[in-house]
Amino acid sequence: GQIVYSIAEETECGASVGNIAKDLGIDAATLSARKFRMITGSSKQYFNINASTGALSVNEPIDREQLCELKSVCLLNYELVLENPLELYRMEFKVLDINDNSPSFPLSEYHINIPEFLSPGARFTLPTAQDLDEGANSVQNYTLSPDEHFYLEMQIRGDGSKYPELVLKKALDREQQATHRLVLTAKDGGNPPKSGDVPVIVTVLDTNDNAPEFEHSVYRASILENSPSGTLVVQVHATDLDEGPNGEVRYSFSNTTSADLQRMFSIHPHTGEVTVNGVLAVQRPLLEMLIEARDNGAFGMSSTAKLLVEITDVNNHGPEITITSLSSPIPEDAVPGTVIALLSILDKDPGENGKVTCQISENLPFQLKPSLQNYYSLVTSELLDRELISEYNITITATDLGSPPLTTQKTVWVQISDVNDNPPVFGADAFDVFVEENNPLGVFLYQVSASDPDIGENGRVSYMLRNSTVAGSALTSFLSMNLANGSIYAKRAFDFEQLRSFHFQVEAKDNGSPALSAAIRVNVYISDQNDNAPAILYPTSQNGSVAVEVVPRLADEDYLVTKVVADDEDNAQNAWLSYHLAHSSDSTLFQLSPHTGELRTTRSMRSTDFLKHKVVVVVRDHGDPPLSSTVTVGILLADTLPQALPDFDDSGEPPPLLNATNIYLIVSLACVSFIFAAFIFFLAVIRL
Repeated sequence: GQIVYSIAEETECGASVGNIAKDLGIDAATLSARKFRMITGSSKQYFNINASTGALSVNEPIDREQLCELKSVCLLNYELVLENPLELYRMEFKVLDINDNSPSFPLSEYHINIPEFLSPGARFTLPTAQDLDEGANSVQNYTLSPDEHFYLEMQIRGDGSKYPELVLKKALDREQQATHRLVLTAKDGGNPPKSGDVPVIVTVLDTNDNAPEFEHSVYRASILENSPSGTLVVQVHATDLDEGPNGEVRYSFSNTTSADLQRMFSIHPHTGEVTVNGVLAVQRPLLEMLIEARDNGAFGMSSTAKLLVEITDVNNHGPEITITSLSSPIPEDAVPGTVIALLSILDKDPGENGKVTCQISENLPFQLKPSLQNYYSLVTSELLDRELISEYNITITATDLGSPPLTTQKTVWVQISDVNDNPPVFGADAFDVFVEENNPLGVFLYQVSASDPDIGENGRVSYMLRNSTVAGSALTSFLSMNLANGSIYAKRAFDFEQLRSFHFQVEAKDNGSPALSAAIRVNVYISDQNDNAPAILYPTSQNGSVAVEVVPRLADEDYLVTKVVADDEDNAQNAWLSYHLAHSSDSTLFQLSPHTGELRTTRSMRSTDFLKHKVVVVVRDHGDPPLSSTVTVGILLADTLPQALPDFDDSGEPPPLLNATNIYLIVSLACVSFIFAAFIFFLAVIRL
């Protein structure tokens, strides 16, 4: 938006101008938080804004004449920049003129030489006063102190400007009065009016009664602003009706022409050629000078003509790019249309030479949008992705419409800040972990790893085990994990015979806000170790006794005595079993199948064979190293199952005939026979 204020020059410090917050509809309480600032091209800060109330006041009195010189309208342009969000307001201050300058004359006194023989009505140019004020406050009229020989008359030049002339009212007599002292007063139109005086000393001469006359009262010329020194501007010409030295004319700049213009231009005293004398360092398109033509008479007479020089602009100023405000870095999730920078682009040349076009590269996610006059906003045109491009060097090209056009480039470095928009990513769909059983406690099993393309805290990944159960127990009783690097450790020794495999999930989470996460399945396979010896399932013994198998006394060859059955809880080759005879009381009588464990006779039994035998069977697995178990089998040769099994000693020899068992049997038989005989005898006695 734009707002215009008017203020009189020389307004004292602290005077109120307005309230910028109310005028622009801004909450005054937010000015400080939004980092407001006033931007101007002036070297002085003429105004202040109260950060708490938004009141706009004078910071330094303004001198309009010093600030704007001879411009009819004096304007001060300010920009008010607010951030969060970024806003720009343009303020224009129109400085009003007050009558604070009195008219003044370039010289402290003026001298006019008038021949005594001139007739009444002769005219003489008087100096014009200068007043730095404008309009009605500038010079409005002149007055001359009363004198019987002279009066004042205003004249109008061809361009409409007025100037005073001294008119001879009564013929002069040098012998009676050689000098006349007059006072010329210039008055402005202020209220109250101000005036300035200058003495005009008229010297009555006795010679040369014709002044040079220019062909034109106003000369006009046009030159390029980059014209080199020596370039001809115009040639003026004046004639003098006198003859001899009184008719020879010399040209010069009038004293009322400013010293700056007299340094920029030079005039040839004899030819009247006005040429460029230096660099035309002026900002005004029209220059005004007064040229004086004076003859060489003893009392030289003069006249003046106005020279108006129009400076034609040349495209000699390239555009100037100024970064008024820049927001960098910007978050990668900024929506299209987000304002990044505010640019001011100016060209000091007027007209078409000062018109500027501005553009940036088309392959960038940014665009320039015109804002206020001479301002552009650099905004995003599409979504950004820091993971693809983390920074941009944006080259802004400004070209004016001059011929040939001038181009200026400025590079803006914009960084893209990270937003947590990427979850961690694992390198595989699942991880397989292999571990041998009977592992040490705390052994390292595996390290999972996930990457996150974000940076900083948004890319810092931590790991954790997701809650689950394994074989009815909490996962945390089996495993532990390093949260920082994803290393997994065993908290207990695994037993292949109880648990052969299990799976769980690991969650990877970044440290952004809000945090993003991903999970992966980890399969744990437990490999077998040969840690279990074969278990003898049959034949079995109790309390350390020998297992006994009864074989018919006259069994045939290849008779199946028994089959040793064993099992191994290990797996694969650790559970492959083989059977071997470690000991046999008669190696020629029995044989053992190494694969099936069947114990068979190698021949038919003989009556001469011992009644009992003992064999030791070894069951061995194929582990490395192999483990084994043994079982002792007692073999009793009998046709019927005895009431009591005999003992089997280690020798395998037949026991003596009258061993403890046989004696027990004989005593038992005798007792039974005795009781039977006694019973028969008792019955016989009763009957008799």
